[in-house]
Amino acid sequence: MARHHVWSASATCPVSGTSDEGPITEDAFRGVFRTHPAGVAIVTAMGDGGPAGFTATSLTSVSSAPPLVSFGVGRRASSWATVCAAEYVAVHLLGQDQRELAATFARSGADRFAPPTRWQPGPHGVPLLEGVPAALVCRKVYDLPAGDHTLVIAQPIHALEGDPAHPLVYLDGRYGSVSR
Repeated sequence: MARHHVWSASATCPVSGTSDEGPITEDAFRGVFRTHPAGVAIVTAMGDGGPAGFTATSLTSVSSAPPLVSFGVGRRASSWATVCAAEYVAVHLLGQDQRELAATFARSGADRFAPPTRWQPGPHGVPLLEGVPAALVCRKVYDLPAGDHTLVIAQPIHALEGDPAHPLVYLDGRYGSVSR
């Protein structure tokens, strides 16, 4: 069974030119992204200490051939060590009626898997949340240090679809929804 890889600097695209300009401030960066709606997902993994998970607004479809997704996990997050050590993770797409679930998995110090959260072990032991519109069980293929986060690229190996729902989005510091 193959383990996930860590990218090396040689796997990145070269950057041309130099600049004396530094990055924008964290506040300016957050201010720009407050105006950009993002889908809301929960990423879960099973570790030696039990299930772990977090709310992610950084989920991206990377490639369709082969299927790949990416998400970022903060290195200070309580779930970081479990997610980084796991070979398999589950990515759950949330519906508009799951704001409280998203808030629970975003809350520091919360027992995220205690009731009212409903979950069960899925393929490869990953925690699968019940009642979500869709989920992907993924095998991690790359972990890439990226600032104060780790960027994870994972290959979906199982797709699970539940009841269709309007997607939950995050915009301007609040949860909302869009209609199709």
